[in-house]
Amino acid sequence: AIVSGSLNCAKAMIIDLLTIRSDRENYYYGCDELFTRHPEVIQRLCADAPPLLPALLDGLIWRSKLAISSQRRVNYYVKHVIQDGDGKFNKALKWLVDAQDPKIICHP
Repeated sequence: AIVSGSLNCAKAMIIDLLTIRSDRENYYYGCDELFTRHPEVIQRLCADAPPLLPALLDGLIWRSKLAISSQRRVNYYVKHVIQDGDGKFNKALKWLVDAQDPKIICHP
């Protein structure tokens, strides 16, 4: 979808993949599959579709619906941004820095 320029379609696919779902027995979250199948996804988004980076980064965050004492539990799923499939330092952070977009670097 990114190659053909369908950014709305690509955004919908990213949001769908990174939505946590569950049934009675399992939880489903496509983060591992996304980064396993497309380890260069951040590089591709930085180069060809920067407006999709916030959708990707938002999908790597889970926020609890419950607030206790004005505090909310948050989980950040950034393993694939920091570490590649071989256990080495991932180039994703370098690609984000090379994009020279301070809003993306400061994204929660």
